[in-house]
Amino acid sequence: MSSTVTVRPTGGVRGIGLVSILAGLLMILAGVGVWVLVASQLADEDITVAEDARFLDGQPVRGPLTAYAQADIINHHALAESGGRTYAELEQGDPLREVVMTASFLRASLFTSVVAFGLCALVVALGVLFVLLGTALRRLAGRPEVSVSAPEHPVPAAGGVAGRHADPASAQPPVATPRPSGADGPG
Repeated sequence: MSSTVTVRPTGGVRGIGLVSILAGLLMILAGVGVWVLVASQLADEDITVAEDARFLDGQPVRGPLTAYAQADIINHHALAESGGRTYAELEQGDPLREVVMTASFLRASLFTSVVAFGLCALVVALGVLFVLLGTALRRLAGRPEVSVSAPEHPVPAAGGVAGRHADPASAQPPVATPRPSGADGPG
């Protein structure tokens, strides 16, 4: 007597895989599109990283690193102008308060673009992951039906030993042998 196990691919998995691939492609397109949009908006502002910036000085602001560099140097300039005091530390009527406030607004705008670039990169990476997972699901679901038959008692490995430390006598399945009536022993 033997046991048979049949594995059938489910039809819904192929559909889920297709939806995942389409969602991934949409995410990739959206991420790239927004990246280009933010970069073009920054380019339209015609901002150049200040010459005294810690890095990327003199570069046009077009991406996340140049936007961060410009935001950093704006903060440095504002603190230098205000004697190291922030907006909240300046008195209400102090004319420097407006300078520091404007610098704070410019920095916030630049940091918003840095965050937007980061989100675009995340969305593109997730889109690639969705495409890969969807492709894997469709491949797995497209496999043919598989039937495996196994004997009721396992056959021992070559040499009669099922495992490295197994006793050869225990590798054989127990066999019941009938006893003739009237034999010695309890019966």
